[in-house]
Amino acid sequence: MPPSMTKSSANKLTNGDVFHRTSNGKTSSRRNGFVKNHCLFQQPQQKNRRPSENNHVVSRTTNASLYNKAFVEQFEETPLLVAVLTYMGYGILTIFGYLRDFLRHWGMEKCHVAREREEQKDFVPLYQDFENFYTRNLYMRIRDNWNRPICSVPGAKMDLLERASKDYNWTFQHTGKLVKDVINMGSYNYLGFAENTGRCADAATESTHHYGVGVGSTRYEMGNLDIHEELEQLVARFLGVESSMAFGMGFATNSMNIPALAGKGCLILSDELNHASLVLGARLSGSIIRVFKHNNMVSLEKLLRDAIVHGQPRTRRPWKKILILVEGIYSMEGSIVRLPEVIALKKRYKAFLYLDEAHSIGALGPRGGGVVDYFALDPKDVDIMMGTFTKSFGAAGGYIGGKRELIDYLRSHSHSAIYATSMSPPVSQQIITSMKIIMGEDGTTLGVVRLRQLSENTTYFRRKLREMGFIIYGNDDSPVVPMMLYMPAKIGAFGREMLKRNIGTVVVGFPATPIIESRARFCVSAAHTRDILDTALEAISEVGYILQLKYSRHQRRPHLPSSLGSWSSEESLLQEPSHIKPSVM
Repeated sequence: MPPSMTKSSANKLTNGDVFHRTSNGKTSSRRNGFVKNHCLFQQPQQKNRRPSENNHVVSRTTNASLYNKAFVEQFEETPLLVAVLTYMGYGILTIFGYLRDFLRHWGMEKCHVAREREEQKDFVPLYQDFENFYTRNLYMRIRDNWNRPICSVPGAKMDLLERASKDYNWTFQHTGKLVKDVINMGSYNYLGFAENTGRCADAATESTHHYGVGVGSTRYEMGNLDIHEELEQLVARFLGVESSMAFGMGFATNSMNIPALAGKGCLILSDELNHASLVLGARLSGSIIRVFKHNNMVSLEKLLRDAIVHGQPRTRRPWKKILILVEGIYSMEGSIVRLPEVIALKKRYKAFLYLDEAHSIGALGPRGGGVVDYFALDPKDVDIMMGTFTKSFGAAGGYIGGKRELIDYLRSHSHSAIYATSMSPPVSQQIITSMKIIMGEDGTTLGVVRLRQLSENTTYFRRKLREMGFIIYGNDDSPVVPMMLYMPAKIGAFGREMLKRNIGTVVVGFPATPIIESRARFCVSAAHTRDILDTALEAISEVGYILQLKYSRHQRRPHLPSSLGSWSSEESLLQEPSHIKPSVM
């Protein structure tokens, strides 16, 4: 499992539960009448606070003036017995892991792990045995759930190449057989543009005939094509910003551009659940990094106030720049950033805001414009708008949008812009065509239909999983749907049982998640039909009974797999653009 910068989610239980906005900077005091308070957001102190009924935590906001719609996120508390059994499971696996390492050391068990050669024993170790303990003894047990070869378009359904292992997942052999028509519940194909037929595929094919596949140069040399210029102008228009810049790799868009925006003497405030690309970019910048609790505006404001009051360490000089890093949709939690409150804080404390919309662009908002569109905010309030083309657009690469001065600066200072090879022309054309469909510039309503279908599918899928009794994390409007598994043995078992029923899923565990919060992560797509979702839900419910995954303490509605309920467009939370009320700031 690739590591993620996700940390413990225990803080989510109180993050932003209640925020009270001060009136004229004054708050009542029990002793001294009133006192001056410079906090924009503050949490009331509650004595003997008890968990809500059924340990179900619903995160709401009372800053109604900052939101144009209800903002509700649910993170049900881990049942105590489940948490204890999960720790016990990892403890037992660790004990047996040390036992097997002992047997390997004395040659009683064959060792498949890369190790130092005997003649290199005096060298600095290249392989850290202790750091690879988890990979050797825990990950290998369930490794068959990842890296499955796909031999078709990863659309709503896909074909998998069957493989088998004779040495307990250390190596795999292809059997030559295909597992056909596997329902794809794991790809980031939010709007269904991962397809080999239709307008996008035809346009990409025509672009290949005209430009070829590769450019063979950077854009600063001989790799700047007219199609790249067209793409950047279209992205800027789609985002509602002055200018934009496209990059060939989404991860590098963060990791290589943040160092160009911040450096020594700057402060970066990063959400604790930010993606590894944001964390790597912050580290490479050489800036001081401070982490605030996930989506917790009280924690963020405290860091902002402390930064302004105390300044830089030792010298106490003012920070050259304060940069706030957040994501639109957090891919492991399914939560949506509290963008109106973040913008209010960044304006008050004169900070800059870097918004990563990798998962939200195209997947949120009545026009598919991401969290800015979702909250009906002004794009000018976000200083740096970043996103990727790998999810909703069915392509590859990333972008940064903002003021023209910002983009001109990045063109000459970003390592990703100066040294990276230009984006492939067919990929550029795929993005252009899909983006025009979303914007309605292709002369059809296909974009609106897909946006509405994604919203309806998300609402339907999340509601049905909760009714079945599963613990589901995140925002009701998020197409990323984490379903909690908890115990390590159930990670592999769930993935295997679902594949037996022709459902392809993504399962995630430690260290990509907190140790007691292993989960299955579903990604809903506009390409999913009602029948596909019902088939997947029936299989999930069946496997849930077998593995005893229905941990929720909510009172469940009677549910039968064959009667998943009626489908209604009223289930969609997507509003028409004309009905969106402007945000009150």
